[in-house]
Amino acid sequence: MTKNLPAGRQQEANTHLVVLDKVNKHYGRLHVLQDIDLAVSRGEVVVLIGPSGSGKSTLCRTINRLETIDSGIIMIDGTPMPSEGRQLARLRAEVGMVFQGFNLFAHKTVLENVTIAPVKVLKQDRKAAEQRARELLDRVGIASQADKYPAQLSGGQQQRVAIARALAMDPKVILFDEPTSALDPEMVNEVLDVMTSLARDGMTMLVVTHEMGFARRAADRVVFMADGQIVEQNSPDAFFSHPRSERAKSFLDKILTH
Repeated sequence: MTKNLPAGRQQEANTHLVVLDKVNKHYGRLHVLQDIDLAVSRGEVVVLIGPSGSGKSTLCRTINRLETIDSGIIMIDGTPMPSEGRQLARLRAEVGMVFQGFNLFAHKTVLENVTIAPVKVLKQDRKAAEQRARELLDRVGIASQADKYPAQLSGGQQQRVAIARALAMDPKVILFDEPTSALDPEMVNEVLDVMTSLARDGMTMLVVTHEMGFARRAADRVVFMADGQIVEQNSPDAFFSHPRSERAKSFLDKILTH
C-alpha cells in the first residue's frame, strides 16, 4: 500500500533505518503478521525470538519483499519499499539477506558467489569486485577457500561465504533468517562469532534465531514474537532477567531449562 505515514511515524522513519508501520500479512485465513510496528536504528542489532510459527521469519522476509504484505508500510532509510520493478531491485540491493540454507550457486566457486552480484547488479569492475571479495572472505575467516565450490565446504564455511556475499553489496542492513539452524552444533559458533564481530563493527542487523547466547551477547534489543504479534521488546539483560509477559516467561522457562 502507498498511504502516507502519520506525522510522528514519518519522523521516526527519517531517524531509523528500517521502519515497519501497521504491517499485516495473511496466508489464507491465517493472520501471520498482525499490525506489526517495529523500528531499527542505524547500527542497532535487533534479535527476533519466539516459538516456531510466531511470524519471525515472515517478518524478516517482508523487509526486502521476499514476502508481500497485505497492508501497512515498510520503509528503508526513509524510502517506502515498492512492490515491484527497478526501484524494488535498487532498494533490495541495500538490504542484505543471509538464509537458513545458504542459497549459494553450486556451480560457481566461492569467489564467484561473492562477486556475481556486485558485478551484475552494481556494475562494479570485476577486478575490483574480486579484490573486495577476497578481503571479505578473509574477514569471515575463509580466504583460503576462494577457489573451492560450495559442496567442498562445511556448512559453517558455506554460511560464512553467504555472509561475505551479503557484505559485498555494501548493504545498509543485513537480515539473518535462522542462519545457524541448518548447521551441526560444532559449526554454529564459527558463524555466530562472525555475526558478533559484525555487530561490534556497527552493522545494522535484524536476526531471527534460536541462539539465546548470541541474543544475550550481541543484541542491542530483543524482540519477542508470538502468534503473529510483537508481545514485548527490551534490552537482553532486562528481557532475559525480567520478562514482562506470561507468554515470554513461559517461552524462556521451556528453552532455558534444557
